Amino acid sequence: MGNIFGCIATGIGWCFCSATASLLGSCCGTDKASNIPPGANSGRKRSVFLLILSIGLSFLFQYGVALWLQPNDDNALKNYTPVGKYIVNSWLSGCEDYETVALQEVCSGQSGVYRTAGSAFLFFLLATIGVLLKPSANREAWLAKYTLFLFMIGGTIFIPNQPLFNPILLNIFRAGGVLFILLQQIILIDFCYNINDGMVEKANQAEVEEGEGAGNKWLGILISISAVCFGAAITGIVLMYVYFGDCDINVAFVTVTLILGVISTIVQLMGEESSLLTSSSIFAYSTYLCYSAVTKNPNQACNPQLGKEDVGGIIIGISLALISLAWTGFSYTAGKAVGDESDDVLKNNEATNENNQPVTGTVIDAKDDKNATNYGSIEEEEQEEESVPNSFSNSWKLNMVLMLICCWYAMTLTSWGSVETGGNAANPGVGRISMWIIITSQWLMQLLYLWTLIAPSIFPDRDFS
Repeated sequence: MGNIFGCIATGIGWCFCSATASLLGSCCGTDKASNIPPGANSGRKRSVFLLILSIGLSFLFQYGVALWLQPNDDNALKNYTPVGKYIVNSWLSGCEDYETVALQEVCSGQSGVYRTAGSAFLFFLLATIGVLLKPSANREAWLAKYTLFLFMIGGTIFIPNQPLFNPILLNIFRAGGVLFILLQQIILIDFCYNINDGMVEKANQAEVEEGEGAGNKWLGILISISAVCFGAAITGIVLMYVYFGDCDINVAFVTVTLILGVISTIVQLMGEESSLLTSSSIFAYSTYLCYSAVTKNPNQACNPQLGKEDVGGIIIGISLALISLAWTGFSYTAGKAVGDESDDVLKNNEATNENNQPVTGTVIDAKDDKNATNYGSIEEEEQEEESVPNSFSNSWKLNMVLMLICCWYAMTLTSWGSVETGGNAANPGVGRISMWIIITSQWLMQLLYLWTLIAPSIFPDRDFS
């Protein structure tokens, strides 16, 4: 019987070690041969995993390490070693200016976020420079890269908060976070337009190929999705009036959201180049942003959704925030978001070679067959070498987007650098600045969409496609 249990334990251990080795190889290895040209998405999964790691460490530093470093009666600063005193003083530098212990804890927690996010920001900045110098650098030596990243975070523990993290890095994060919000709005509007145009095109193609009425299924899908988005937006607005209508500022946010959604829909219906799916999607997303804004209100009377200091609420809050931030990093580094046209270039090249079969080299006598082959291969190699940098010149954009995401998540977790009580691990980012940033981004998105609706009429000679 002991041998049976021993065999089972050995088998389980082998499976665990194999799975761990496979995971490490997937995270730190190279998934393509060196002779395959790098694309814009090279190293994307490993880069996003490093981003997720930095987000997890940010939570650990903000709600664990930072609070543990706070001197108190049981953990007095005088009992620390010289190295410990230096670390505590570096971590808490500038936080002693706040009057209450609660604000000092918020300040020290934010300094932890700045250390991890700053390390990730610097890592992706170096990765951007590396990709510009060597296009294949983004998919190589990931074990060394993760090691370097962890050493960078360890080194930041010994750096004082002022002036590097606050105010220098804080202001960089604020500017980068605003740029990422703008990028979000542009990508979302463009994505909705593309989806709508794609469905209309498929409906027209079905009408031509299958006969009249065949395209109604695609139009039905488009109208159904639009109806769901409109229904979700209206339902969300009604619920916000019910649960968040005790404060005038919340009512104002919800009312403006409703008015802008109705105006954009009416303008869309009156235009020729607009789309119903885009209007409904923007309306629904605006409602979500409005909900996010009112839940960031630090006033307890205005915000019934403030997180409670219980274990379950904290775990759920951290999990939802981590999933949301990780999904943002994964989705906004997709091929189209970073300008990846490499697949289209390769498909077009393959189609050209299959259909047209262009001849390279010069026509010479048959007796020089060998020379002709060599000449043709040399010319093909030269053309490949020239085409690779042009086809895959957008790979640096991936790291640029990740840099902006680092700025954005740092500001999300720290309420844009404002030190005030009200937020906790169950609902990070609560604060007036965060609330106003979110609602302002919603207004900006609505104005951008309205501009896409009226611009073709104001400037008919320009191409806005």
